[in-house]
Amino acid sequence: MAQILSIPARMRIDNAANIYPASLSKHYASLYRMSVTLTEPVDPVVLQYALVAVADRLPTFRCELKSGAFWWHLRRMDKDPEVTPAAPLNRFHFSDNGGFLYKVSADGNRIVLDVFHALADGTGAQTFLVTLTGEYLRLKYGITITYGGHVLDPSEVPDAGEVEDSFKAVFSGRKGELEKNVPAYHLKGQRLPAAGLRDIRAVLPMDAVKAVCFRLDCTVTELLTGLMLDALQKVYRGDGDSRKSSVIKVSVPVNLRPYYGSRSVRNFSSYVNLGVDVRSGYLPLEQLVRLAKMQKRTMLRPENLEPKIAANVELEENFAVRCLPLSIKKPVIDLINRRHGDAYCSQTLSNLGEIKLPEEMQPYVTAYDFILGRQRGNSGAVSCAGYDGKLFVHLSRNIVEADFEQLFLGRAAALGIPAEVTHHILA
Repeated sequence: MAQILSIPARMRIDNAANIYPASLSKHYASLYRMSVTLTEPVDPVVLQYALVAVADRLPTFRCELKSGAFWWHLRRMDKDPEVTPAAPLNRFHFSDNGGFLYKVSADGNRIVLDVFHALADGTGAQTFLVTLTGEYLRLKYGITITYGGHVLDPSEVPDAGEVEDSFKAVFSGRKGELEKNVPAYHLKGQRLPAAGLRDIRAVLPMDAVKAVCFRLDCTVTELLTGLMLDALQKVYRGDGDSRKSSVIKVSVPVNLRPYYGSRSVRNFSSYVNLGVDVRSGYLPLEQLVRLAKMQKRTMLRPENLEPKIAANVELEENFAVRCLPLSIKKPVIDLINRRHGDAYCSQTLSNLGEIKLPEEMQPYVTAYDFILGRQRGNSGAVSCAGYDGKLFVHLSRNIVEADFEQLFLGRAAALGIPAEVTHHILA
């Protein structure tokens, strides 16, 4: 039986979320966007009713971010979130957004959700968006939704497990060990203006993607990682900087919920850095995929994954760290993230996996998109989600040059994976 939730007025942000307010600046926030495309234009009035209902069901989405003496916390607000006009994907001021850490907008046929990462990871945001979409369709068209999976019943009382800090629930008290890494190669190029973001949307037929995965004996994530490493190698080869790192790595977020039975809609993910040192030579795509597969499966073994996560929890729970004022913690956390987070990967790949909707919703939903916002330490990122026999891939970047993206798509086409490509200016 679900444990009925009585949400506290304040709760500490989860362990993984600390880096996001620490890196928050005038021009930068760690943001991402998800959107659902419907068969008809979205009615903002109906969407507003749905939004209020779903915010009640997922109470962390009724919270604002506050700074305490020692840590950041979420504080519940009684006001309702409001559907906002469509806007670029860039840093928004929470005070101008009613204090909310996300935005929901109606943009033509799309329901668009922009999220500040301190609130939730991609899986948590997915739960919010598909539940919101289900409630909108129920109100708009009078359909009956079969709830399950990520689509929650807005009339139910929230469950305590949905708002827990699963890092503390699983890893508190464990002895951790920080991961050892070396700085990775970073793409260079002409930076776009402070908030600039360009995106290439590539829609790939899932049958063709899975056929290549079968041929190479790999998952979709492992194939995409290999394609990214292949493109990065080619850009690296033409980079004349003699001081560049020889290590090329792709950082892949890992949803921890299936491993530990968590239902949290907050952050509960880690990462693995997959790559190659080109000092030993350039590898063909097939070997890159095999290498990514081997590394990922080795790194995801509990004995390799858990000490890294436990170390972060252990550090936060350290008495001396807890006693440091937030004014000192903030720049220190930001500096550590710059030197040990952004520096250790060349690009990020975030794959939400296949989006599964109840049968009643499927005739109304034509696409599901997931885009990572402007990266601070890297030139760009790749993100994707699968829905209705298609893989929706987004290659976002903060530089003018699109060499990496074109090499990635060209290699996919050479494998027999055609792409329907469109270019977008997001900010």
